Amino acid sequence: MARGEFRRQKRGKSGFQQRQHSRMINEACGVAFLASIICKLSVIAANITFITCILRPRWAIYHSREDTMKQTLAALLGATLFAAPVSAQETDLLIGSTSASSSHYGYFVAVGQLINDNAEGLKASVVETGATMDNIRRMERGQVDLGLVTTHNMQHAVTGTNAFEGKPQDLRLLWVYTVAPQNVVVRADAGVNSLADLQGKRFNPGIKGGSTEATTEAVFTTLGLSADYVRGSTTDIVGAVKDNRLVGYVKSGSGQKVDGSTMDIAVTTDISVIGLTPEQADTLRTEMPDISVVDIPAGAAEGIPAFSTWAFGVGVAAPSTMDDETAYQIVSAIMNDDSAQANALASLKGADLAQMTLDYGTAPLHPGAVRWFEEQGMDIPAKLKAD
Repeated sequence: MARGEFRRQKRGKSGFQQRQHSRMINEACGVAFLASIICKLSVIAANITFITCILRPRWAIYHSREDTMKQTLAALLGATLFAAPVSAQETDLLIGSTSASSSHYGYFVAVGQLINDNAEGLKASVVETGATMDNIRRMERGQVDLGLVTTHNMQHAVTGTNAFEGKPQDLRLLWVYTVAPQNVVVRADAGVNSLADLQGKRFNPGIKGGSTEATTEAVFTTLGLSADYVRGSTTDIVGAVKDNRLVGYVKSGSGQKVDGSTMDIAVTTDISVIGLTPEQADTLRTEMPDISVVDIPAGAAEGIPAFSTWAFGVGVAAPSTMDDETAYQIVSAIMNDDSAQANALASLKGADLAQMTLDYGTAPLHPGAVRWFEEQGMDIPAKLKAD
């Protein structure tokens, strides 16, 4: 465990709480400073009264005493008004996003603006990060207050499994904004009609080091499947499929459509998308709670029939220590928006984020988010409820 992480665990406070604590200390110091000014003004006023009494003739003291007291009270009143606290300070929120080159970064810029425009007392700023894993670690260290997560990695973090073995993270889901179906794309002439047909064939499970690669291998292991895995970048793999050096690959879809790299292959090469059998889908639902099974309608690409595949959602999480009211205001601002998010991420046009969250979330909702869903009369699945 890193030294910084040990200190944070010992303090037991999130970055959000630490910033609130610092603001409270600063405000208290400010009030104390202003109170000292009031005391000094009181002493000055008393001294002025005393000196006036000494220097003036006795007959003038009686007549001026009332005026002097009025002046003293006026001075004290002015100081009190000066010391009155100004309107409550805004709470700063840092949002962990992803690379600035990603379309998802633009989405989070829109999210920050929605919070600033609609959540009273909150001021959000977007931070460029390394996406899910980086955001989870930053939230653990208190460096960001909420951030982008994929639902399967969040489930691993909350349960202390996979990359977080023995180190569960105290995170709560706020909302899910898109789903990433994992499409098994193969050459139509490869003789592959089912996932089992991939055995012994050169096949790419996903871009090297990415979530797709790790998830594909976990799915294949769970289903007792195998293939001759070939690693590489998107450019390398697309070229290899076109040249018939690979039978296919797994690539995240764009909503209910195949992504741009798959469309690139389809320009010169006939393709097929291989789906799960009903039995395989049931096995994944039972044995892999970190992912979802989705049904994709016909038309993911020209000539592609309907199919089922595994998927993970992309959403936003926060530490459970985030104030409930803050989480509620954030979720309200997001769910009540009807245009800004879709303008930032085209695939969100017409999307029902509330239902998407209930369908594809894999970890408990934050109490502030629970409050919003309950106000809408929506039933929250058991998997999204904290113990």
